[in-house]
Amino acid sequence: MKKLLLVFLTYIISTVSYAQILAPVKWSYGAKKIDNEQAIVFIKATIDKGWHIYSQHLADGGPISTSFKFTKSDNYILNGNTSEPKAVNKYEKAFSMNVQYFEQSVTFQQKIKLKSGQASVNGTVNYMVCSDKQCLPPEEVEFSIPVK
Repeated sequence: MKKLLLVFLTYIISTVSYAQILAPVKWSYGAKKIDNEQAIVFIKATIDKGWHIYSQHLADGGPISTSFKFTKSDNYILNGNTSEPKAVNKYEKAFSMNVQYFEQSVTFQQKIKLKSGQASVNGTVNYMVCSDKQCLPPEEVEFSIPVK
């Protein structure tokens, strides 16, 4: 009887633990060469229904904004800041302020100047995802994007 109870408790704990893992954002990457000296890197977030990630441009005191860190390289340099489309601007009670965020999907773009005709653009994206009911802790995701 004790063994049966132990197996049952183990099953319940593993089921509950598995159900707690949330990953409402999937990231994908790409690049397009404009010419031999310029390219655009695309960083796309696909966001599950009911969730949103935040803009890069938020006031202090609110949620964590999306940010990008690019690894320095001898093969390219960044050309300007990472751009984003127009975000939804809405008041969120949880932060007692207006915030800008994206639902469903968003593609960020970074222009680069190539030094050698091709490169591998590496870095990280740091973001926070929330729903109307909860926010998940900020997460950092590494990326590597070949530009050929």
